[in-house]
Amino acid sequence: MKPGLAQNLLSDAAESCALPALPDMAGAYRWFYADVSAGPYSAVCIFMLGSLFSPRYSVAARRGGHPLAYSAVNFALYHQGVRKLWVLSEYPRVEMQGPGRLRIGRSTLTHAVDGTVRMDVDDGTAPWGRPVRASLTLRPLTGRGTEVQLMPGLPHYWQALAPRSEARLEVSTLGVTAEGMGYHDTNHGQELLGARLSGWHWARTHHANHTVVDYHLPDGVAPVRMIAGANGVVCERGPNPEARPTNLTGWGLRVPSKLHTGNEVVGVPHLLESSPFYARLESRRDTLDTMGEVADFRRFHSPFIRWMAHFRTRVGKAA
Repeated sequence: MKPGLAQNLLSDAAESCALPALPDMAGAYRWFYADVSAGPYSAVCIFMLGSLFSPRYSVAARRGGHPLAYSAVNFALYHQGVRKLWVLSEYPRVEMQGPGRLRIGRSTLTHAVDGTVRMDVDDGTAPWGRPVRASLTLRPLTGRGTEVQLMPGLPHYWQALAPRSEARLEVSTLGVTAEGMGYHDTNHGQELLGARLSGWHWARTHHANHTVVDYHLPDGVAPVRMIAGANGVVCERGPNPEARPTNLTGWGLRVPSKLHTGNEVVGVPHLLESSPFYARLESRRDTLDTMGEVADFRRFHSPFIRWMAHFRTRVGKAA
């Protein structure tokens, strides 16, 4: 192979694994989300820059605070719908260790040249700091989806990065190793969530041969649907579905009484996480596996809820 061609191939490979641009202005944010369903286990891991869950950034962003000074790692492990571990640690800086690798505290997110995504968590539970060492490894079965502007005229975007993946979950501190299906995406924006975008709810469903994401938005905006499978990744806007039954959580947050994929009912959800502004739900039926979230960002910015959020978060020092 000619030296010039080899150099170009290496350059293309490095570009393909490069992480998207990080936020660089007050109020901006980006997070990298992944979930894994593996037998009786489920896990979610999020690397957040301008942390969605940070009561400190909620205040500091209005005073010019830089998003990378409010970065966080979130990891949650569930067994048969019951939470076993919760990590939410905030740090004052992010370290880029190459175009496809970032570090928050002692935890790292890596996008490898071969497409593999790996999240390594080395942190402690909130609030007490019990040690947690875990890793999620995703080997994509499809390409990336296109970036989608969620609301017309508003600077908030979503992109599926590895929407359907073979996944391996390891939690060495609990002796857990499991394999299953994984999902990975990123959200970013140029203003605080809740400033103009009030909230959303979304759900990802692994079918036997493809994966579907349905993103439901407020104010009558048409929902986004993504389908990832053997024919590639397709994102499109669909018609608003008919109104569906909802329930109120103990915090008064309205959540779906059943999880759907399109018009198909998956089932009554397990409420994995519940807070005044956020809920995480899961439902499985036969070959269908759905994970969903409901968020009311305006609620989060109330002083009372910001005060409560301090008790779910640890603040660490830069590694």
